[in-house]
Amino acid sequence: MNTPPGTSSAVPAESNGDIPSADESVIEHRLHPVTPLRRAWAPLAALIGWAVHDLDQAQRQLAKLTTTSLLLGLAVLVPAAALYGFLTWWFTHFAVTPTELRIRTGLFFRRTAHIRLERIQAIDVTQPLLARVAGVAKLRLDVIGTDKKDELAYLGEAHARALRAELLARAAGLAPETAHEAGEAPVHRLLHVPAGALVASILLSGAAWGTLIAAAVVPTVLWFVTHNLWTVLAAAVPLVGAAGASSVGRFVGEYDWAVGESPDGLRIDHGLLDRTHETVPPGRVQTVRIVEPLLWRRRDWVRVELDVAGSSNSLLVPVAPRKMAESVVARVLPGVTVPTAPVRPPRRAAWCVPIWWRGYGLAVTDDVFASRQGLLRRSIALVPHAKVQSVRLAQGPWKRFRGLADVHVDTGANKTVTARLRDADEAAELLQAQADRSRTGHGKARPDRWMA
Repeated sequence: MNTPPGTSSAVPAESNGDIPSADESVIEHRLHPVTPLRRAWAPLAALIGWAVHDLDQAQRQLAKLTTTSLLLGLAVLVPAAALYGFLTWWFTHFAVTPTELRIRTGLFFRRTAHIRLERIQAIDVTQPLLARVAGVAKLRLDVIGTDKKDELAYLGEAHARALRAELLARAAGLAPETAHEAGEAPVHRLLHVPAGALVASILLSGAAWGTLIAAAVVPTVLWFVTHNLWTVLAAAVPLVGAAGASSVGRFVGEYDWAVGESPDGLRIDHGLLDRTHETVPPGRVQTVRIVEPLLWRRRDWVRVELDVAGSSNSLLVPVAPRKMAESVVARVLPGVTVPTAPVRPPRRAAWCVPIWWRGYGLAVTDDVFASRQGLLRRSIALVPHAKVQSVRLAQGPWKRFRGLADVHVDTGANKTVTARLRDADEAAELLQAQADRSRTGHGKARPDRWMA
């Protein structure tokens, strides 16, 4: 059934209810009825945060509480938290118009976000563990020009996927009357990371072992030096957390990692407990970085990271054989071949950076500016010429004396890729040539818009 022009065609929000808005042609929807359970935790989280911030004061206050006063406090706090969750849900509405997504929130202070559909560059569907149990999902929107992601949490899982498909279709320029019929774009799988390979990559990661050793050694040394339990805990807790994040946390987050290609862009699905479905528009990718840790080299494994303009998505492939990873990179940067032998700096660079100067290298092709760095953890950054925003040459007194210079390439993701320790004459020529390549590269750049 076709929707009358100017009317929101958003998928019905199941049992959430429709709310007439001031604009009678737009129908507003509420979030899923389980959302108050999520919002009710805010007062409790604030109380827990105060207790963690001042442990001594919290302990003294708890010591003064009797069983009766504790039960009375819970009898007041729990209903108050439930009421807060319900009211924040009740006063949160969203609507899809032909040109924008509107989100109205706020119990005491009202806020209305007007998100223009053509500014949307990524919409992720995330499902924390409890959300998966409840059959709901969260939509997180990456919008050009904003650092903070707007979100709709929570929607029914089927509703979230249908709404995501409609928003992407409208962002691609489809008419409102047909956008809601577009449905999910088909996906062609490019890569899947087996659990065994992920475990092996973590075990062969120097960062994981380094944090584990630090978590064991530092608290032990502090105990023998200070004999103060609080000092030991203050050092041990963050170290143990870092060790867990670099090992168990990485496995949980990167489990069942799959990369697929669709008209929307590259689809990334992953997560053991919390499932995440991300989309990366290839036209917004500013830099592709191929990382090769020392202990991965015998297996010829690499990790692929991204810099995406205006997005927090930064990982494309957690671990994969080099040829497979480069085939995925070729979908992000069509026609680009990863340089295999970047040119090292001249030998006199050893006067500026002893030993480690051998890890630097530079290769410039017709398509990309490629800079390599690192001896133990090698990485090569590929910047398409069309994505270069500015080029700078830097030369300190000692480098000027040795006839060396650094060339910095700035991208649209507010990141910089540097070709270090180049010959000064080569760097000056590279500066001018790269500026020319960047100007001509914009004419061949891939479009940023969805499905374009």
